[in-house]
Amino acid sequence: MTVPLNRIETMALGIVVERRRGATPWADWSWRPVSVIPGAGPVEPPGRLLMEGEGWSRSHAATLTLELFRSDTEGYRLNLSQDPPRLWVVMRPGADGEALEPCVVTASAHEGEGYQVGTDVVDTVPMPPEVIALVRDFVEQHHVDVPFQKRERTRHFEKEDRRP
Repeated sequence: MTVPLNRIETMALGIVVERRRGATPWADWSWRPVSVIPGAGPVEPPGRLLMEGEGWSRSHAATLTLELFRSDTEGYRLNLSQDPPRLWVVMRPGADGEALEPCVVTASAHEGEGYQVGTDVVDTVPMPPEVIALVRDFVEQHHVDVPFQKRERTRHFEKEDRRP
């Protein structure tokens, strides 16, 4: 297996998803991530029930790997500057076509925003202290400030070449 040179740090995160009775006649249920479990192991079977009440339940839906990349330290810094820092969880329809299943988790504000453009369901959860410490240490170790350089426009015509 080839490991990308850019990836440096990883952490397993259990994704806790809440299922609630739908508030509209078009959907029987709604799903949203509510928290993560740092260092969680694989979940068997997927969707292990953690707690429930009338009209809602929370389950350990999946264990995903948070990957930190050197090239995205600016996105991590932006996230850490927010109060509170968040993790973005991307969910897609599962095999049954009804339930949403977590497929990606990221600490990068840039990557999280990028997923919001498509058809995926993207929501944020609070970043636990253990993950904050990991991300902060990673940024302190690998971030390099890149100064902004304004690009110079190329002129496509001169004034005398303009047509009336």
